[in-house]
Amino acid sequence: MDASDAAAVVVAVASGVAVLVLLWAVVALTRTLKALSAAVDDLRRESLPVVAELRTTVQQAGSDLERLETLMGTAESISTTVDSASRLAYLAFSNPIIKVLAFATGTGRA
Repeated sequence: MDASDAAAVVVAVASGVAVLVLLWAVVALTRTLKALSAAVDDLRRESLPVVAELRTTVQQAGSDLERLETLMGTAESISTTVDSASRLAYLAFSNPIIKVLAFATGTGRA
């Protein structure tokens, strides 16, 4: 056996080891992909109902916000009406009350 035969044997053994390492890597990669696929399926199965529930909750929150906006508008209208009524009452009663108090003060001094 000369040097070229020994080199051929070394190359053949190294190639065989490389093929075994690659086969092991492919098997490990296949196991990992199966585990990843199972995890994605679990995530999809669990997340779809949550997303549907979230959609319902968001729609309900939107309708509640519309109701709140209506109530705020009504409260502003009532506040404006009460403010106007209090100003009207002040203007209507302030002058006569001042005159009555002035008259009472004047008669009390007299």
